[in-house]
Amino acid sequence: MKKRERIEIIKKELFSIYGDREIELDHENNFQLLIAIIMSAQATDKWVNKVNQTFFQHLKTPQDGIEMWEEAIREHIKRIWLFRWKSKNIHQTCLDIVNIYSWEIPNTIKELTKLPGVGIKTAKVYLWVTTNAPYLAVDTHVHRTLNRLWIVKTKLPLQTDKAAEKIFTDDDTAKLHHSLVLFGRYHCIARKPKCKTCPLLHVCPYKKKNLD
Repeated sequence: MKKRERIEIIKKELFSIYGDREIELDHENNFQLLIAIIMSAQATDKWVNKVNQTFFQHLKTPQDGIEMWEEAIREHIKRIWLFRWKSKNIHQTCLDIVNIYSWEIPNTIKELTKLPGVGIKTAKVYLWVTTNAPYLAVDTHVHRTLNRLWIVKTKLPLQTDKAAEKIFTDDDTAKLHHSLVLFGRYHCIARKPKCKTCPLLHVCPYKKKNLD
């Protein structure tokens, strides 16, 4: 079976399962969404949501983050991995949104990635949720899944990001991004993927299938 044929089958299956699901990070506005995505780096959405049940009661606008200062932010998110680095970036991002961008969160990848703690993946996820932008944001789940399915052959997420841009069309990427994230998060997991019940087993060339 040719790669393009497999891709179409994969898209159809994933869209049927995950196509209508929304991002799992809790938020009340776009600012909180951006902060939650920054916090989710190397942390699960479930744990970020748990921390933010309290944190987001105090952090509703960039001005709240400025007034809290880095130390207070750090205290709120200290149960999150890399909390010191993230608290510093969150505080500076609040300052930049107010002082540089006049309270408006940037709406381009170029400008978003100027904010502390905002990389390409974070920017793409934010724009995908807020504007339905046609971006396939590559996290560890997407990187792992696309390689196991032999859609790409890359070693790093950034390499996967660049390769995916050449493979998928704008019509694919917005919907495909979240479908791949959820598939990798709950099905094609890093250790012991659930191959026995995988809807893509018949088109998956992954050699180390977990079929025991």
